[in-house]
Amino acid sequence: MTSKNFLRPTALLLALALAGCADMSGINTQAQLRDAGSLNLAAGASPAVDAQWWRGFGDEQLSRLVDQALAGNPNLRIAQARLARAQAVSEVADAALLPQINGSLDITRQRYTQNGAVPPPLAGSIKDSGALQLGASWELDFFGKNRAALDTALGAARAAQADTDAARILLASNVVRSYLQLARVNDQLAVAGRTLAQREESLRLVRDRVNAGLDTRLELRQSEGGLPEARQQIEALKEQSALAKNALAALVGQPNTDVARTPPAIAAIKTVASPAAIPADLLGQRADVAAARWRVEAAGYDIKNAKAQFYPNINLVAFAGLSSIGLGRLLDSGSQQWGVGPAIRLPIFEAGRLRANLRGKTADYDAAVESYNAAVIDAIHEVADQLASGQSITRQQAEQRQAQEAAESAYQIALQRYQAGLGNYLNVLTAETAVLAQRRLGVDLAARALDTQVALIRALGGGWRADAVTAAQK
Repeated sequence: MTSKNFLRPTALLLALALAGCADMSGINTQAQLRDAGSLNLAAGASPAVDAQWWRGFGDEQLSRLVDQALAGNPNLRIAQARLARAQAVSEVADAALLPQINGSLDITRQRYTQNGAVPPPLAGSIKDSGALQLGASWELDFFGKNRAALDTALGAARAAQADTDAARILLASNVVRSYLQLARVNDQLAVAGRTLAQREESLRLVRDRVNAGLDTRLELRQSEGGLPEARQQIEALKEQSALAKNALAALVGQPNTDVARTPPAIAAIKTVASPAAIPADLLGQRADVAAARWRVEAAGYDIKNAKAQFYPNINLVAFAGLSSIGLGRLLDSGSQQWGVGPAIRLPIFEAGRLRANLRGKTADYDAAVESYNAAVIDAIHEVADQLASGQSITRQQAEQRQAQEAAESAYQIALQRYQAGLGNYLNVLTAETAVLAQRRLGVDLAARALDTQVALIRALGGGWRADAVTAAQK
């Protein structure tokens, strides 16, 4: 074996031996992922949530508004742009695994020094020189550094995809909830309109009784005072209606437009089924939880990349081309030049930089794990709150219906007694106040029941599926 052939494997073995001395001791992760068992989640699967769940409410106008919002909302497009950026980063990382080829053409007009290493006749002369060359390099990823960088970028892209889907679900739920708020205000306006009409009828009745000498001005003034109050309530509800319409138009991306041309009503919106307990597979159904999980995976690959920095960087490099002094001979066969060989770079003394980088990546991993755990706990909290609210609202509605029936009956009795001269008008006002309060409460509870269903759908993942995202990444 010649000395040249002997030196190459010797250098490689020496580099590998030095790599074995890389000190990564004492740098370990601390955080642990929470699983379904540690969170006391109920066994069983969640009910399937349709990706277009808002259509289940049976309101065509609502479905149209959600579709418009998803097509043109700027915030959703920002999330989509971030996804495209993350996917581009993964493509850059993927390119590092493949050979790189570059071409170059350099033309220089140069005066050569008379007092340097260049001998006559070049010394002191002015000549043109040129080089036409192809260069190639291929980093041999023996220690998985580039593969880990690619896996990190892919994890970040998957997390960005899930973030985009989470933004989509949040936007759809906000549109539906704003629409329900507008429907609630419209129903309250109907109640307030009935209230005003009822009080106007009562005022006519009191005036007739005053003219007949059966009542005094006290009852008349009491009756007159109810009209401004009813009109004020109507005006306040109109303000709420305008604000709800503005919010809905902004979500849809059409400001200063009445996007809900047909006034929505609570009674026309269907209810949807809800689970009775928190499902065990909740952790795989929410886009935000999946995004946090993929960030944990990306952080784990970042640690692998940081560890690979301790080992040699081995490249195969080659070049071939033409070089000459004097452009007239650049394309001659004698101007050929080429070279090929390995290039090995090994960190020997870097003042603790690699250990500090590894500690930083380890801390990033721990932070990602705790962010995932926090997202899981928040998800369970949201579902538990919506389940509890939904069950409570159902019971409240049953009690409210009974209370409204009793209030309506009491009002009719009080009104009949007053008309017959057996009671005073104060009893009528008291009974009427109870009726109006129950009517308003009935509308609020119905709207809350629907709003809680929307919040529960979102808490359960809003129809998101991880397998669809994974397929999109392939």
